[in-house]
Amino acid sequence: MALPHFERPICEPVELAPRTPVRVERVRQGRGSAATDSFVHFHDAHELVLFGRVGGHFDTEDRRYALTPGCLAFIPSMRQHDFQLDPGARDWVLVQIEATAGETLVHAPEWQRLRQPFCARPGRLLRQRLGVLADWLLGLDAGDPLVLPLTALLLRAATLAPAVAGEKLAANARGLQRLRPAIDRLRRHPADAPGAEQAAALCAMSAAYFSRRFKQQVGMSWSDYVRTHRLHLAGRRLLETEQSIAGIATGLGFATPSHFGDLFLHRFGMTPGEYRRAGHDRSTPASPVSR
Repeated sequence: MALPHFERPICEPVELAPRTPVRVERVRQGRGSAATDSFVHFHDAHELVLFGRVGGHFDTEDRRYALTPGCLAFIPSMRQHDFQLDPGARDWVLVQIEATAGETLVHAPEWQRLRQPFCARPGRLLRQRLGVLADWLLGLDAGDPLVLPLTALLLRAATLAPAVAGEKLAANARGLQRLRPAIDRLRRHPADAPGAEQAAALCAMSAAYFSRRFKQQVGMSWSDYVRTHRLHLAGRRLLETEQSIAGIATGLGFATPSHFGDLFLHRFGMTPGEYRRAGHDRSTPASPVSR
C-alpha cells in the first residue's frame, strides 16, 4: 500500500531522534503520483535533496528554481522553503542534518556556499559520486561513526555542482520573516499552538492584518496551517515511534483521538492505525524464499 505521508516527505516537520545527527531517506514514487500542494515551512535541520526523476519547482525566500532530473537542492537550517512537484514518477534522496551537527560545516570559511539556499545541477561524474556517497549513508546505522564524515563529504561534493539560476519571485517571500514568531511558537509547542489573535500579537500585528498577511505569504489560513503541521507531525510519529495513537493525538493538541482520526482520514485517506500498519509493512524486509 502506498503511504500518502511520502507524497511530501520534503515538506514535513523534522524531528530527529536523540543521538541521531543525520537522517537519510530514499523516496520513490510511481507514475500515478499526484502533483504536490504548497506548504511553505522551515525547520532546525539543514536539508540536502538529491533528485533523480523530477519536475516542478523549488521556492526559497525570494527565489524560485526549476527542478529538472539530476538536480539537487540545499537549504540551511531555519530558512523557509517549499517544493512543488509535478505529477508522475519521481525519486530523490533526502538528507537532513541536525542543526548543531551541521554548524561546523555550514560556517566553515571554505564552505560559504552552504550558508545560503541553492539549487544546482551536477555533471554526470559528480552525480555518480554523489550517488555513491548517498548509497553508503543509506546503508549505515544512525549511530555509525562514519555517518558525519560521509555527510560532510556529501555536502562538500554538492557545493561543487554548477548553480541553477533562480527566478526572482514577484512577491518578496522574505515577508514570511515577520510571521516567524508565530510559526516558531507552533514548532516548539504544537500541542499548545496560539490562536489567530495570540499569533498576531506574537508578530506585533493586528489580528486582521496578520490573517491577511499569513494567507498571502503561506497560501492558507493560520488555522489550516496549524492543522496541517500537526497532521504531518503525527504522520512522522506514527511511523517512527511506538507511541499510542491516543498519545500522539493528545501530545499534538487534538481535542480527542476520534477527532484526530477524522482529520487524519480526511488528509491522508486512511486511519492512523491503517497508516501505521502500512508503514510497518513497507519497512519490513521480505522473507527469504525457500528453494
